[in-house]
Amino acid sequence: MKPVVIFRHAPTEGPGYFATYLSRHGIPWQVVGIDEGDPVPAAPDACGGLALMGGPMSVNDDLPWIAPVLSLIRAAVAADIPVLGHCLGGQLMARAMGGAVTRNPVKEIGWGRVDVLHNREARRWFGPSLESFDSFHWHGETFSIPPGATRVASSPYCENQAFVAGKHLGMQCHVEMTGEMIRSWCRDWEKEVQALAARVPSVQTPAEMTAAVEDRVRALNAIADGLYDRWAAGLQRQ
Repeated sequence: MKPVVIFRHAPTEGPGYFATYLSRHGIPWQVVGIDEGDPVPAAPDACGGLALMGGPMSVNDDLPWIAPVLSLIRAAVAADIPVLGHCLGGQLMARAMGGAVTRNPVKEIGWGRVDVLHNREARRWFGPSLESFDSFHWHGETFSIPPGATRVASSPYCENQAFVAGKHLGMQCHVEMTGEMIRSWCRDWEKEVQALAARVPSVQTPAEMTAAVEDRVRALNAIADGLYDRWAAGLQRQ
């Protein structure tokens, strides 16, 4: 089986629970460490699927790896190789597929409700009865829904939380989180987030984000399982 190729854009923003899911299901995977200067594959032929993780940079930044990654996403979509994006990864997908990435009205950082929309694609990915769930967020930008894709989730602070297009799923929220990842991000950005939380209701303090974190992560993992099951069903097996 061809491996899922996972793009890591920052040292502390790795695959997290997504890697746990893949290993548990016997799906091979490998990481392309953009943060370590790994080259972007020229073509997706050796990939069973592409997964793109988060990162503190913007899709609109003038970085040498962004154009090759966008080209790779477009090639994968054209070849019907499943693409999965988390936060920055979802923004890269949207941009590659003809959408735009712009500043969100507010920064959205911490735990918050995501609402599942009432359309056929949303029900196909989230199941027939899920109305909403508590997800983790950490972003200041947002994507538009690319042409031909369907918006399937929203939140009070960000209209476009997820879109699907066939086998492909782009998300603004972070369903891949582990407790340790959340604690690490809170340590790395503690002063900035603490200051923001004092004046912006869409940003939580590190204490709020890490309260009962393992229980909240377990509930989020269950949501991720359903999404990853649907996505993995489309992987290239040969």
